Amino acid sequence: MKDNLALRRLISLTRRARRIAPALLMGLAGGALGVAARPAGAAPAHVYRAHLRPVKVVASSMIDIGRPGHPALLPLIASADLARPQPGVTRAVIVVHGKLRNADTYYATLRRAAEAAGAAGQRALLIAPQFLATIDMAPNHVPADVLHWHGTGWMGGEPAAGPQPLSSYAALDALLARLAERANFPQLRDVVLAGFSGGAQVAQRYALAVHGLRALARRGIRVSFVVASPSSYAYFDKLRPVGDPRDGRVTFARYDAAQCPGYDDWKYGLENLPPYLAGSTPQRLEQRYVRRDITYFVGGDDNDPAQRALDKSCPAEAQGSQRLARATAYYAYLRQRHPNLAQPMIVVPGAGHNEARVLTTPCAQSALFGVPGCHRLQETKSQ
Repeated sequence: MKDNLALRRLISLTRRARRIAPALLMGLAGGALGVAARPAGAAPAHVYRAHLRPVKVVASSMIDIGRPGHPALLPLIASADLARPQPGVTRAVIVVHGKLRNADTYYATLRRAAEAAGAAGQRALLIAPQFLATIDMAPNHVPADVLHWHGTGWMGGEPAAGPQPLSSYAALDALLARLAERANFPQLRDVVLAGFSGGAQVAQRYALAVHGLRALARRGIRVSFVVASPSSYAYFDKLRPVGDPRDGRVTFARYDAAQCPGYDDWKYGLENLPPYLAGSTPQRLEQRYVRRDITYFVGGDDNDPAQRALDKSCPAEAQGSQRLARATAYYAYLRQRHPNLAQPMIVVPGAGHNEARVLTTPCAQSALFGVPGCHRLQETKSQ
């Protein structure tokens, strides 16, 4: 460890080694590493942004969530027409794609999970919204009235680049509002919002920030969330994980902002919140969040600190060196602050960063479709 630390200091004098070992009940360990500081006020540098390419498939179905006379279309793939009555639907499952914005791939994975879930999956309404980037527009001849975001801004709920500055979270609010329409969904009882990787970043922050649950609650519709293998999480204060992987313990300490200015800014923390969260306080957001029905997943082998899609920005590295470390550390953080937390984390043995491997497991089928086969929801466990 000391030799590695010395080598890192030779590479960059601004880097600081931090270690994390969030074993919890799984006997797992990970590491955290601070990276070079950035100027105060600068936006986090998402190193995977340079890898973005235009999508190959743009969903052909759209819903309009704009103001009257000012269309703002959100592309999506769905197993049934949302504008027509669907009296047999009792559950809707929404899956949010990752940074590649490949809604078609995620929809196909969701269909596989539904098929594996048997009758419960076959009866569910499946929806995969698509959050396009500006680079997707011209190559795919996308009309200007379709919503699109700069880079990966949709992950953090940032306003769209066009045609209106709507938050990606407001787009999800609008989708939930459609499902709350009893004329079309008279028997709907459960809505699940799931995400993997970049989509899990959306699911986790949206569970914290969401405005659009009241209409569903008034109609007796339950909403739950599945957060699977994101690159990072939103922390509620300035603490970040420290630990020793040799003894499996993880503790939390105030992070040195000199090593990483802005490490506690949104979406990694609750400073400098986006317009969607204007007026919110960290205390209120945390109180609401821990009452949500949330199930966390992470692959037991999703532990590569060099994985191509991993967020390697300074604020993300402050949470751990790779996804398994970050997931288990965040769960330890939640459990330390809320010992009676009823949000489980499930580690999928042998799974790397692969949405199909994670979302088609029995525990995922239970979280997504309510089928038996996973003794979950009380404590962290391996599947």
